[in-house]
Amino acid sequence: MSRPVLLVVEDDAGLARQLRWTYEAYEVVVVGDRAAALDALRLHEPAVVTLDLGLPPDPDGTAEGFATLHAMLAMAPTTKVIVASGHGARESALAAIGDGAWDFYQKPIDIDALGLIVSRAFHVHALEAENRRLQAKVVPGAFGGLLYASPEMGRVARQLERVAPADVSVMLLGASGTGKELLARGIHEAGPRRKGSFVAINCAAIPETLLEAELFGYEKGAFTGAVKTTEGKIEQAAGGTLFLDEIGDVPLPLQVKLLRFLQERVVERIGGRKAIPVDTRVVCATHQDVDAMVAEGRFREDLYYRLAEIVVKIPALAERTGDAALLAKHFVGRYAKALNPAVTGLAADARAAVDAWRWPGNVRELENRVKRAVIMADGKLVTAADLDLGDSNGVVELNLRTAREAADRRAIGRALAQAEGNISGASRLLGVSRPTLYDLLKSYHLHG
Repeated sequence: MSRPVLLVVEDDAGLARQLRWTYEAYEVVVVGDRAAALDALRLHEPAVVTLDLGLPPDPDGTAEGFATLHAMLAMAPTTKVIVASGHGARESALAAIGDGAWDFYQKPIDIDALGLIVSRAFHVHALEAENRRLQAKVVPGAFGGLLYASPEMGRVARQLERVAPADVSVMLLGASGTGKELLARGIHEAGPRRKGSFVAINCAAIPETLLEAELFGYEKGAFTGAVKTTEGKIEQAAGGTLFLDEIGDVPLPLQVKLLRFLQERVVERIGGRKAIPVDTRVVCATHQDVDAMVAEGRFREDLYYRLAEIVVKIPALAERTGDAALLAKHFVGRYAKALNPAVTGLAADARAAVDAWRWPGNVRELENRVKRAVIMADGKLVTAADLDLGDSNGVVELNLRTAREAADRRAIGRALAQAEGNISGASRLLGVSRPTLYDLLKSYHLHG
């Protein structure tokens, strides 16, 4: 069918004919009961449905209509269902919207008013479908499986896509919880050593006395407890990628030995005398200010330049426009399956709370919060109360000018992200003219 499908569920034959004649812009499919409605939904996959709540065998009540609504939304949750009722119309309509209907109209029908509701429903459905298409285009194919929609992370992904094929050392700088290991794996998978092993070690999680043995390995009898010869992480990564997380925590004496490996590409196990050649790519990461550490003498400058042939800075979650809500939705889907299948998504107040929170713990904090909220949720949707975030980290901005400016900045940033930087698209989302948006961008020193 070339025209969009409008499914009309109406048992009044005269009214059904009137609706069919009225909506010439659509391919109107008319049915009169629940079974036929569900069959038509499967066959035609309509974007919009108008549903009379008074269906047989209960034409004077709403029970059959509500049962049809619930079944439709379970089968096609993105379909826009517009309900009608002459039975306590407002109460029934509000109850239906609470159950997931998109909008309502009251009998007797005003054809023009219903036409506007139907047209708007098709428009919103198309926008949501396009948004899902864009997310599907950006997210699953994103670098290393990274979930993002923000221009800030888009820039990072493009940098790493260019860096990955080049066999150079890479240093990732970013706060804890920003996904540095995920990006390191992405570099490995997109690089020339993808068939080799990806070996990760957290330098901050291993005691200083054991870190050398973990990295370089040891010979049998090298120390008490060394009952067999053991390869270190560097050898295990031969032909692949070695990821040194929290490289800033490597003690100075071990930095010397690590520098020798990077210069000569050989390792010497503890207790051994043989230099073992190892060909591996090194990717490292830290949340510390390495330049300051070098200036203070806590990190060797020559080692820094060996490790940081390419430096990529990872923005904090609070700096990634719109990503928090996207990630929250993803985590809800992931954890609901295993922990609380009744949960289907985020409530509006939860999305607002996620957007407002500063996320000092970044993606790791967001994931933990959402996981807990999914477990604690009583209803189908995770609420702000389930997330237990409080009021924007306990700080409430009372200065109206400052609050307005902050709100404007957030709204403009999200609109530009959704419109992929297109000014016309962003201005439509914001409900302002293009000149007004240009003035706001200039006023707030933003870049469109």
